[in-house]
Amino acid sequence: MGLQSDSALHSILLFPLHALVWLYSVISFLPWYYITGAGQKTAQSKRIKARSTTGRTEGPYRSVDHFESLAREDFPGKNTLDKLFEHAVQRFGQSDCLGTRDVLSEENETQPSGKVFKKLILGEYRWLSYQEVHTMVRHFGSGLAALGQQPKSTIAIFCETRAEWMITAQACFKYNFPLVTFYATLGEEAVAFGLNETGVTHLITSMELLENKLKNVLPKIPKLKHVIYVDQKRVSTEGYPAGLSIHAMHAVRELGAKPENMAREISKPQPSDLAVVMYTSGSTGLPKGVVIVHSNLIAGMTGQCERIPGLGPTDTYIAYLPLAHVLEMTAEISCVTYGCRIGYSSPQTLSDQSTKIKKGSKGDSTVLKPTLMAAVPEIMDRINKNVMSKVQEMSYIQKTLFTLGYNYKLEQIKRGYDAPLCNALLFRKVRGLLGGRVRMMLSGGAPLSPATQRFMNVCFCCPVGQGYGLTETCGAGTITEVADISTGRVGAPLICCEIRLRDWFEGGYTKNDKPHPRGEILIGGPNVTMGYYKSESNDQDFFVDDKGQRWFCTGDVGEIHPDGCLQIVDRKKDLVKLQAGEYVSLGKVESALKNCSLIDNICAYANSDQNYVISFVVPNQKRLTELAKQRGIVGTWEEICTHPDMERDVLKEIKEVAATIKLQRFEIPMKVHLSPEPWTPETGLVTDAFKLKRKELKNHYIHHIERMYGGK
Repeated sequence: MGLQSDSALHSILLFPLHALVWLYSVISFLPWYYITGAGQKTAQSKRIKARSTTGRTEGPYRSVDHFESLAREDFPGKNTLDKLFEHAVQRFGQSDCLGTRDVLSEENETQPSGKVFKKLILGEYRWLSYQEVHTMVRHFGSGLAALGQQPKSTIAIFCETRAEWMITAQACFKYNFPLVTFYATLGEEAVAFGLNETGVTHLITSMELLENKLKNVLPKIPKLKHVIYVDQKRVSTEGYPAGLSIHAMHAVRELGAKPENMAREISKPQPSDLAVVMYTSGSTGLPKGVVIVHSNLIAGMTGQCERIPGLGPTDTYIAYLPLAHVLEMTAEISCVTYGCRIGYSSPQTLSDQSTKIKKGSKGDSTVLKPTLMAAVPEIMDRINKNVMSKVQEMSYIQKTLFTLGYNYKLEQIKRGYDAPLCNALLFRKVRGLLGGRVRMMLSGGAPLSPATQRFMNVCFCCPVGQGYGLTETCGAGTITEVADISTGRVGAPLICCEIRLRDWFEGGYTKNDKPHPRGEILIGGPNVTMGYYKSESNDQDFFVDDKGQRWFCTGDVGEIHPDGCLQIVDRKKDLVKLQAGEYVSLGKVESALKNCSLIDNICAYANSDQNYVISFVVPNQKRLTELAKQRGIVGTWEEICTHPDMERDVLKEIKEVAATIKLQRFEIPMKVHLSPEPWTPETGLVTDAFKLKRKELKNHYIHHIERMYGGK
């Protein structure tokens, strides 16, 4: 009886709200429809975006906006990275270019668990103008030359994302010093391998990385002669190998500013000259250095920028992803080229709730108020879960209003429309988490779930351009158009490249598949890089066709929709054959099950001599702790994760979600291990783009694998 009366009360409360929403929609729809040009946007979303150049289902597919030729120049004659920067300085000289926040103070905060976290209180952004950055670039490049760095000889950077990274890169592009890049989270042995493979004599790094990672392996890098640290503090030179000189970046700039060094002739690069050797952390084995020339990067950035409407001096970009990742590096160089401001941040200081921001202090987004940002799906998934968990804590009326507004706006977005009143009344506070002005987000690095994409559309009131590309293609491949209202796809080929599908019979993917052709994705065009540094696998992964165009074989499996847009459906390396002969795509299983409310991250695993899939899971701490309380389970976070009842509850939710999204029986994990520690690049279990490192995860959980497969 009580339940029925609650339900009746709920209906009575909602009826006037629904009526009000209906009335508002009727009155406001037509004026809004014509003022905003919603009809044109809907037509744009439905249009054909790419088509096959041969008429065959496997392609190659090319953007209809640049169907005749892949060649295009936004800035004619600016065919090397140094020319792009010089052009930007001439156009935007006194405008803000690179911004960094002052650290006002640091405090140690002890958590209930006993762990000590460093908390920061940060000031406002301090800005360098384009002209000031240009002067620093000139002086630093000149100083490196005075220290013996030669044109066309490689120089390395191993550093966190910060303004000094971009200043270093621009100096190297200008003086034709090919830049070797490493993720700041890469292990010391992997960095030593890359430094020795490229034979660098000069290295730019930060004091923290120098002291905590590099110092131990420097004796193993005999060719290295000069280390330049970017911090203002002084470094003690004790304990470093004899013959190694250590310099502060500002001292090298002062050396370069001397008239006799500034008078040196600059050896300018050509489009075919080496610009970057980018070491990818990779999901298996030793890192590989991708060889990228100036013309590759210019082509890739031309394609990317064409999908970001209105990019220019009114934009502010927040930079916090690793600059040694091709997505972040090309995004920042593009922003500089078009006159945007770049404010530097980090994942630990991004928002007011970030781990290093002292409670009551402002995170970087709140202060900077960016209009553009890039994000990997892992970060967007986290934002989604955090916001939704806060919604659960609201009062009944607040939660009802939020849910009603969310569902109403979701329906509008699916039709290609918007809900301005909901934006103003309901989502302003959520949008404020990222500064309140973000007009477009670019997602890359891994597939973005449709649910998370819709959440960002609704709560942050901006389109999400989901992109697909690799280091080997300069991050360029496809990006969804702003007007495209679909989810789960990565868009049409960019104007700098084309895409074709190659049959993969073992996985069961062919150009004759219905309803759409499927196969391994091959990307061809001027953005395809020159191969791997000193590698024998170039012939397997790269090839040149009979027209002289370079192609890269991605190993990813895609499906081409009738409008020319690509959907990623599988990955060749993720395919495992079970004992009974069924093929399981581990990536597909993980992508499907990440939507479980109890799961923050998941790695599916299968042995070919077994007949079922198992999984390792990083659970959502808040949700699992609440569930443990309901079950009467008490203890530390580690004890909750290892409790058999908790494993059973997570498995139960996995099976429920798997049933709703129609995973095959053999694809559903039968056993699970809950990991109390999150997987971060620092743990070495995921890459900097948060892709799973399957080999490292297998080694890390080897005893649990044996347990779940009935071993010891």
